[in-house]
Amino acid sequence: MIAHPGSEVRVLIRSRPTANFAQELIEYLPDGQTVSVHQRKDSRKGVVNNQLSSWSFRLDGVLHDVSQEEVYGRVGRGVVLGALEGYNGTVMCFGQTGAGKTYTMTGATENYKQRGIIPRALQEVFHEVEQRSDHAFSVHLSFLEIYNETLVDLLASVRGCPGVGPGGMAVVEEAGGGVSVRGLSLHPVHSEEAALNLLFEGEMNRIIGAHALNKNSSRSHCILTVHIESRSRTLSDAKYVTSKLNLVDLAGSERLGKTGSEGQVLKEAMYINKSLSFLEQAILALADRRRDHVPFRQTKLTHALKDSLGGNCNTVLVANIYGEASQIEETLSTLRFASRMKCVQMDPVVNEHTDPVLQVRKLEKEIQLLKQELSIHNTLANRMGMSYDTLSETQVAEIQSQVRRYLEGSLDEINDQFMLLVLSSVWHMCCVLNRQQEQKVKAQLCQNYTLVEKAQSTAGSTAAKVSLCLMLGPVAIKMVLLQTS
Repeated sequence: MIAHPGSEVRVLIRSRPTANFAQELIEYLPDGQTVSVHQRKDSRKGVVNNQLSSWSFRLDGVLHDVSQEEVYGRVGRGVVLGALEGYNGTVMCFGQTGAGKTYTMTGATENYKQRGIIPRALQEVFHEVEQRSDHAFSVHLSFLEIYNETLVDLLASVRGCPGVGPGGMAVVEEAGGGVSVRGLSLHPVHSEEAALNLLFEGEMNRIIGAHALNKNSSRSHCILTVHIESRSRTLSDAKYVTSKLNLVDLAGSERLGKTGSEGQVLKEAMYINKSLSFLEQAILALADRRRDHVPFRQTKLTHALKDSLGGNCNTVLVANIYGEASQIEETLSTLRFASRMKCVQMDPVVNEHTDPVLQVRKLEKEIQLLKQELSIHNTLANRMGMSYDTLSETQVAEIQSQVRRYLEGSLDEINDQFMLLVLSSVWHMCCVLNRQQEQKVKAQLCQNYTLVEKAQSTAGSTAAKVSLCLMLGPVAIKMVLLQTS
């Protein structure tokens, strides 16, 4: 689903399956969009207690006890199809550690049916590329990891990958307001298999750790970007479209007292929590229309996601929660972030560009055709004394009157002056019809890849017919008028 200009970021909730789901604390309403959270009051604060005990969050959907296929259908498919049309897209998972973010994005590698959004998106991209034979697609992949505020290329180990320059990797601003990562390798892919091989290569290089809530906890943020370029095979113009599809797996926020992190894992948790805190500040600024400045540069994560959070991008957030009573505070924090994210506005537009080389070739060809047409026009005009001036309404009316009387038999012949005017009118008519016919022939012959030869042949035969028509005089005029009446 492609967002309309001025619409809000789509946000859905997904709860991790658990046998101890806190039904008395977390309630999903029948509308499929509202989540109510109830929290017991803290008795240690005394009898008089004004602490809130119930909250309600209305979002775009609830994914509870649903399959991976349904998750992709409701979250990712519309964004992927939009990227193939030239719209930037982002799918991002947010939530506490152990809530199922990586499972939602990547899935279970040992079970094909449980694959996540990323492999399903790659499959959809190449399926659509094969189906859309009227367009030529170019697809590239990049895989970025942000670990302890350091940018890491997860595909740097791929054979033939260029090394990082002396300046190292850095997030840089682009002319159009977007961002890119200098030094990040970009890999061309031509099939789903090749794309999945790069995905698995990058996943093997990711940094993971173990703590009390998750034995395979992601210790870094990862952004897999699919760069798509599309050119029409049937239209002979210089325009093409590009898009970026960002698939973001954020590391989970952690309460150190619950995870029991120590040493290096503790240091990683501090960096993760810091970057997620600044991400929330950026979201608050984006949601506040009175704010002119958004603090994207505070962390590498927010800077790298600058053009992925609303704006010229179809953005979808999946907020993952751990629906047990012991995790109710983290659940509330995730739902608050989700409700703020939903206030961010999107204004996606197609990223259309013009190839300067092809544009020059097209203009040169048009100039050549116009010169040929002008040369033929000059030759015939000089031979028959015709004028370049457009006929006035009075002249056109007089021509129509004399031709009508001539065809009806009330006029024996047309005088020479009006004959020249008629020939000039026929010439202009032939030029217009010739251009229209060329456009039709061009569109039809593009499919057979013989545009140039047949278009030239068509133009030549049309010019010959025009010359013959002008030489035959009134007989040709009568035939033309009868065919166009």
